[in-house]
Amino acid sequence: MAAVGGGAFHYVYSGTATAAKKPARGAPPAPVTVASATLRDVPLVLELVGRAEAYASVTLKARVDGQIAALPFTEGQTVAAGEVLARLDPADFDARLQQAEANLARDRAQLTKAQRDVERLQALKGRGFVSDQQLADARIAADALAATLRAEQAAVESVRLQRGYATIKAPFAGVIGAKLVSPGATVKANDTALAVLNQVRPIYVSFTVPERHLPRLRAALRAGAMPVTVAIPGHGERRFTGEARFLDNAVDPTTGAIQMKATVTNDAQALTPGQFLNVSLTLETLSAAVTVPTIAIQQGPQGAFVFVVKADGTVETRPIAVTLRQAETAVIGQGLHAGETVVTDGQLRLTPGAKVQIKAGGG
Repeated sequence: MAAVGGGAFHYVYSGTATAAKKPARGAPPAPVTVASATLRDVPLVLELVGRAEAYASVTLKARVDGQIAALPFTEGQTVAAGEVLARLDPADFDARLQQAEANLARDRAQLTKAQRDVERLQALKGRGFVSDQQLADARIAADALAATLRAEQAAVESVRLQRGYATIKAPFAGVIGAKLVSPGATVKANDTALAVLNQVRPIYVSFTVPERHLPRLRAALRAGAMPVTVAIPGHGERRFTGEARFLDNAVDPTTGAIQMKATVTNDAQALTPGQFLNVSLTLETLSAAVTVPTIAIQQGPQGAFVFVVKADGTVETRPIAVTLRQAETAVIGQGLHAGETVVTDGQLRLTPGAKVQIKAGGG
């Protein structure tokens, strides 16, 4: 329904020439804007909303009990893999290590003495001065001390490991968050959180896709990664490319959607975990598709149609099947051929067989 000159005008396309109003004789040509139907490859793109997620995330905790001596990082900074992020007071570990090393030295000396005793008794036995039992007892004592020595060596290594745990390093490169404790605080092993480290290069972008697209999604993923373009809302001029490879193994029954994840390089760290993003997912590309501007398509009781400009300067109505509408472009599945001219503006003044005058710059 469109208002014209204070009255109302309503055009109904019935699909037959008899049901359409015939143009009046001598009526001036109607000025129109036109465009040509063209053949082109059209990507089938879904516009979705997603959220950035850290590629890897870890909450740093101490593996031993202790007291925070230092947190040598700046909150929010980018850290390298292996960089020191926290140190516990090592005094207690140093004392225990010295004790374990002393016990090891004692047992090593006792084992040396026991081994020499065995050698001495072995020589005396050959001369008949000691019994077999005495020699056997000496050997058992030496073997027991050898086992004790191995246990002390393990104890020393255990304390060294614990002392090493007093220095906490970044397991991967990423961005460190806020300090959750302060120097001087006492921490419990595997309990007290010190800070959160997020890997953001690359970064994940998580989004959901309606389940009706599952066949296309599976077919596309079998062929390889699916291209994805990501934009920050309000900053559409900044776009980031990525690849989607992950498709979840179940549809969410509450939403009827399935989760996907794309990987974006994020070299400039412009994307941050938790950030909302606009996601454009390319499902497939329609090859050599007939396309026209979306504004050329009209709707009637019989469905979609366009006004086609014929060689004699008149128009005819043509029923069409629209395969896809995407932004300002429509893909026509049936009813139109490449090279035909369609009206894109001025349709309200047209009837089948009407003469048209193409405006300058149109078509």
